[in-house]
Amino acid sequence: MSTTHEEVTLGVPGEKPVSNLRDLIDDNLHMPFPFQRNPHESEAAAGVDAWLSTWGLDREPGVTAMIRRTRPAELASCTSPTVDSGLLQIVARQIAYQFVFDDRAEDVGRLSPGRLLPMLCESVEILRDDRPPTTLLGTALADLHRQVRERCTPAQAERWAWKSREYVHGLLYEAVAQAQPFLLRTRDCTSIRSLTAGVEPFYPLCEAAQPHELSSAELHHPVVARLGRLSADAAVWIPDLFSAVKEQRAGELINLALAHQRQHRCSLQTAVLLAIQKINGTIEEFQRLYEEIKPELSPAGVGYVEGMIGWIRGCYHWSRTVPRYAEVALVPAMP
Repeated sequence: MSTTHEEVTLGVPGEKPVSNLRDLIDDNLHMPFPFQRNPHESEAAAGVDAWLSTWGLDREPGVTAMIRRTRPAELASCTSPTVDSGLLQIVARQIAYQFVFDDRAEDVGRLSPGRLLPMLCESVEILRDDRPPTTLLGTALADLHRQVRERCTPAQAERWAWKSREYVHGLLYEAVAQAQPFLLRTRDCTSIRSLTAGVEPFYPLCEAAQPHELSSAELHHPVVARLGRLSADAAVWIPDLFSAVKEQRAGELINLALAHQRQHRCSLQTAVLLAIQKINGTIEEFQRLYEEIKPELSPAGVGYVEGMIGWIRGCYHWSRTVPRYAEVALVPAMP
């Protein structure tokens, strides 16, 4: 029996020629949700620049160039195409903040996981205890927390803070895994990725976009909870496909495609196709469960789940064109 999984077909079932890895992803990924964009995107982009400047984050080394490559407002627009301009501003600023925070944590954690503790503990104390910030990143987070509490109900804001703390904890797990790569299994990689993705903190904002608050029974329904898990996984695994080239060259480990490559000792192209099989299965399960539960949901519940769909669809359309992942188009479709 083969252990490399190179028997996965690298041909593409379409008529157009496939020349690079991005085309291979496009032709094999199941994306049933049509592309949408928020009409307030340009306002959100200006708002991100102004917000980063207000808190001095744009003066940090490399931040301005990173923001140009990642386009936070574009990701916000693609994932949240129907929200009003005020909520889109919060989404875009949170995306920008998480990119800045994540890149800083990556740089610090690469030296030693222990060096991350002051940075992560400050974030947890701000989110859990309302502790006054002592750094530029902490000050920006405190302001973001304020904006969320002003826009959301107390219960929604608490869910946002709780999910944001999970994201912070995930960065420490990632640093430990990077420091001891020989211990990392594929399931450990996906568990850490579900935290470091930072997608679930946005779901309370999907709640806040609805005209009415969801009931506790609806919000915590087992099927709705499962939809949340499936959508968050799909939303982060899709960018993993497009970022695999960049992250492989940087020596990063927490990536679904790279985890398959390590496990099966195969080419990157085959690993990407194996990851796509998992993503397609996840999206198909999401579709099936949503069709089953949709008749039971209130209009607010439907809108909430549609917000989850926005993150699946938006992460795909953003990932395939964002400059941050442009290297994917330079790798041939065949090994």
